[in-house]
Amino acid sequence: MARLICLNKPFDVLSQFTDKGTEGTTRRTLSDFVPVPKVYPAGRLDRDSEGLLLLTDDGALQARISNPRHKMEKTYLAQVEGNLDEAALKELRQGVMLKDGMTRPARARRVDAPDWLWLRTPPVRYRKSVPDSWLELTISEGRNRQVRRMTAHVGFPTLRLIRLSIGPWALDGLESGAWRDDDPLKGSK
Repeated sequence: MARLICLNKPFDVLSQFTDKGTEGTTRRTLSDFVPVPKVYPAGRLDRDSEGLLLLTDDGALQARISNPRHKMEKTYLAQVEGNLDEAALKELRQGVMLKDGMTRPARARRVDAPDWLWLRTPPVRYRKSVPDSWLELTISEGRNRQVRRMTAHVGFPTLRLIRLSIGPWALDGLESGAWRDDDPLKGSK
């Protein structure tokens, strides 16, 4: 049976098991958190983003999760700069025009800062003169840095981005840096 791992990827961790970056630099990778051989990320999560990353040893499952044609929904929690307004939410819900084309419509709603959220190291920069707000955004595609580009397009740059769920899999209280095995068949139900 296929193995599926849910990892709460911390900030500043590469979504790969080895660092092929500049010689002499040391960047944290998935191997610092998941000591399981022969599993690979199903999709990606930028180094400066946090949250749910799925890993599997099954190529077909990996493709079903990460291939855009399957339109698997991904839900994010974004801390954005500024006082998020209804006009921006409406624009996100309709889809926005980015340099690489129109995004699909998204589900977007303003939410309160979560009380369960772990501290980030380093913390998000704080500016007294600029408020921030929180947004829950669900998209069904996965372009490069899409959520960050969408929020910037509507005038609210992302300060912190956390993926909460991919299809039927969710963080569900998983601490930053922790992982667990989950049911790979959830995605086919």
